[in-house]
Amino acid sequence: MLQLKSIGTPLVLALALFSLAGCDQAEKSAQQVLDQAAQSAKQAIDKTNEAAQQALNDVIGGEGEKSTKPADGEGKTQDI
Repeated sequence: MLQLKSIGTPLVLALALFSLAGCDQAEKSAQQVLDQAAQSAKQAIDKTNEAAQQALNDVIGGEGEKSTKPADGEGKTQDI
């Protein structure tokens, strides 16, 4: 009976360590998946931001060119 206890305790400890190692590996894998998802989300946000900035520049640039060019009579003033 003494041998069974002396073999059982290290066996239980070894199984516990393997379980913890498996949990650690699962945690690392989950962290990698989350990091990849975060990177993909960041890229999507960056692309959306770039597209929005481009659209805004197109709208403002198109209207801005029209409003910055003075008409024939607007640029001249007359002193009274």
